[in-house]
Amino acid sequence: MSKNDSGKVAVLLGGRSAEREISLQSGNAVLNALQRRGVDAHPFDPAKQPMEEILRQGFNVVYIALHGRYGEDGTVQGALELMGLPYTGSGVLASALAIDKWRTKLLWKAVGIISPHYEMLNAESDFDVVVRKLGLPMIVKPSREGSTIGLHKVMSAEDLPSVYRAVAKHDPMVLAEKFIEGMELTVAILGDIPLPLVRIETTNEIYDYKAKYFSNDTRYFCPSGLSAEQEHTIQVQALQAHKVLGCEGWGRVDLILDKSGKPYFLETNTSPGMTDHSLVPMAAKTAGISFEDLVIRILELAHVG
Repeated sequence: MSKNDSGKVAVLLGGRSAEREISLQSGNAVLNALQRRGVDAHPFDPAKQPMEEILRQGFNVVYIALHGRYGEDGTVQGALELMGLPYTGSGVLASALAIDKWRTKLLWKAVGIISPHYEMLNAESDFDVVVRKLGLPMIVKPSREGSTIGLHKVMSAEDLPSVYRAVAKHDPMVLAEKFIEGMELTVAILGDIPLPLVRIETTNEIYDYKAKYFSNDTRYFCPSGLSAEQEHTIQVQALQAHKVLGCEGWGRVDLILDKSGKPYFLETNTSPGMTDHSLVPMAAKTAGISFEDLVIRILELAHVG
């Protein structure tokens, strides 16, 4: 689908997830870029009007700038497929798999993609056994949230039960993961092309929601500073991690490179942020792709169910 035959475009933004605030920022940035390029684009907030209004208002294609649940988990993708409307990003199955960090790990393990060791927690878990298996510190997070919402770094065994209870308020599926000390990296994918790696340095204890979106102390490096050979190896693995989940269009794969140079893949994002702090636009810029060109390219890659 080219920009010229896209017709009337709905930019889905806001929504009902815990990431609504960031989605509004992403969506407005996308909307403005599309309009500057002459696209007939309009905002559509599914938290404020029913989805069937998309059809009634005559939209031809949907640009998904929603994050998290009800936008990045296959639900809105399924609704749009029922309506027969093309949309940006991954399809129903890939979106549902990618937002679920546990099932992502299962698929990655099957094809040899390395991810940190983990345990799934519930109210009956023996937390002492979990500590023995994973060691301290460890990361505890909801399996099905994005933007590191609900993520905790657990430093002592005594804290684990209370952290579990706090995380379970976000999602009954709670993932405990071995903490990997090393370099935070992310690989943006555009079509079938991995873009230059972004290296992230934060003064926070962890690269959490606050560090991602609101801290001016978080530093980003693109080019990443890795050797060309090492960067290429990680790009190839990231593209495989993206594709094995069935992801399409665009996305972002996050990983940690440990001190020995071994990559540990963490998660795939099928609708990454597009704010002024966001990583995909940063990688695109290094590849010589402007923000407006990036947005148009994503629209051209719209998924047809």
